[in-house]
Amino acid sequence: MDEHKENIHAEEDVNVKMSATREEEEEKAKSCSSRICPEAEPAAPQVSVSPSQSNSDFSHPVYKEISLANGHINRMSMDQLRVKLAELKLDTRGVKDVMKKRLKNHYKRQKLLQSAAEGGPTDTYYDYICVVDFEATCEEDNPSDFLHEIIEFPMVLINTHTLEIVDTFQEYVKPESNPTLSDFCVKLTGITQKMVDDADLFPDVLRRVVAWLQERELGTKYKYAMLTDGAWDMSKFLNIQCRISDIKYPPFAKKWINIRKSYGNFYKVPRTQTRLSTMLEKLGLTYEGRPHSGLDDSRNIARIAVRMLQDGCQLRQG
Repeated sequence: MDEHKENIHAEEDVNVKMSATREEEEEKAKSCSSRICPEAEPAAPQVSVSPSQSNSDFSHPVYKEISLANGHINRMSMDQLRVKLAELKLDTRGVKDVMKKRLKNHYKRQKLLQSAAEGGPTDTYYDYICVVDFEATCEEDNPSDFLHEIIEFPMVLINTHTLEIVDTFQEYVKPESNPTLSDFCVKLTGITQKMVDDADLFPDVLRRVVAWLQERELGTKYKYAMLTDGAWDMSKFLNIQCRISDIKYPPFAKKWINIRKSYGNFYKVPRTQTRLSTMLEKLGLTYEGRPHSGLDDSRNIARIAVRMLQDGCQLRQG
């Protein structure tokens, strides 16, 4: 739903600020009735920061070594970068800036691992990242007050230690307010009327989402973070759905990693270069599956996230 979300985002920029702040999200959650999501929901993931990180002023000698390596890499040609990446058995795909970032972060990781072994500065990761990319009801020309209802709830789980996709969840959702899908929506998403007619309502699907997270001990034994392609999945679609379904906004979705923001900041590119198709292209990847399938979109977003982790990006919330 990448391009259609872009259209929604553009409309919201004109009419209503689409990206809600955390306070706005909590205020919207309060507008729901006292009917709450399933008990014992996973706790919102917390960022773990080591004492060396929180107190570091980057005066440790390891940072000077990293800086010198970065300067050398900046002077390398594209062919030199490819040769060095190949020598290190790293991915040689992508544009020059991506390859430079990959090589810099390889050296940074090596230096910080060595530093950690010697008791110096280090860095931490979430144990898992859970990618979510909703599909929602839509019209070709959505009016400003159109209520987008979630019709597909997919999740793709990344193990940040092995850098592999290790599990997936996917269910269709029956819309309540406008149960009949538009022809445009069916064509865009590939989700048929029968699929949603045979599906459960959102509160039931959400209970199974929570159970799925709990079964994998996410938020209890393991640190994790939600990740989306932009802000609107959580700040718009999920907020609207919770109001329609008359339930509270789920705590686990109050914070998330915005991969577009992370990608732009990490690779130093403008927002115009952070659409899903463009991010894949710049990383030397091609889309796999059917565009606008929530599960396929989530898998491709997860592939970008894995590549960014390989290149040294921390993928923090906020």
